[in-house]
Amino acid sequence: MAGTSTARVVVTVGTDHHPFDRLVGWVDRWAARHPDVAILLQRGTTAAVVASPNIRSVDMLAYDDLVGAMAGADAVVAQGGPGGILDARSVGHRPIVVPRRHDLGEHVDDHQVRFAAWMSERGSIDVASDEADLAARLDAVLAHPATQRVAPDAGAGAAA
Repeated sequence: MAGTSTARVVVTVGTDHHPFDRLVGWVDRWAARHPDVAILLQRGTTAAVVASPNIRSVDMLAYDDLVGAMAGADAVVAQGGPGGILDARSVGHRPIVVPRRHDLGEHVDDHQVRFAAWMSERGSIDVASDEADLAARLDAVLAHPATQRVAPDAGAGAAA
């Protein structure tokens, strides 16, 4: 996978000030079952502590570092904001997306749910609806990484 014996996954919760404990927890539990996968988790303001030693957890990364990590990853998981989605696509990934939800205190409204549905309807992303769905999607992409690769969408933000 990607020229190494260790698969790499990049997870970003974006830059919103609301914590995203749900996604961080899902990733941590998946990582515990996949100790051979190196995960870079950009967790923003989420204070949840990860237990899996194969996760490198950071508050924030410089933009170029995050996009560079996405470019070298086998899979990208992103929150449902346009920035992370378009960044992943700009380096050739169809990201797995977990939209933040208002009813869980993860955002001010459900615009991420609506945007993710819109992008998914167009085949631009894959939405993970729950923890089991995220795990299945990650397992599938790591088994066949080429299935999530797309032509880089440099400048495709206008359509979104």
